[in-house]
Amino acid sequence: MNISALTLDRLPFGQEAVIAKLLPESLPFRRKLLAMGITPGCQVTVTRVAPLGDPLEIKMRGFTLCLRRKEAAAIAIVEVAK
Repeated sequence: MNISALTLDRLPFGQEAVIAKLLPESLPFRRKLLAMGITPGCQVTVTRVAPLGDPLEIKMRGFTLCLRRKEAAAIAIVEVAK
C-alpha cells in the first residue's frame, strides 16, 4: 500500500492544515525553514498564490511569509477538518 503524504504545495487555497514533518527533500533548505518557524505542529493556511503558481503566501503564527513551491513540496501536512 502506497500512501503519499499531503504536502503544503498541494494545500487548497484557504484550507487550514498542521505541519506534520519536514520531508528529506527539505535538506538543502531545512535550516531556513526552521528559522522561519516552520516546525511540526504549526498551523498554516495558504493565503495567496502568485499568478504563475510560484511562490505561495502562507499565514502562520500570526504573520505571513512566502515560500517557493519547491520548498512547500518538502513540507508534509495534515489537513484540519472544519
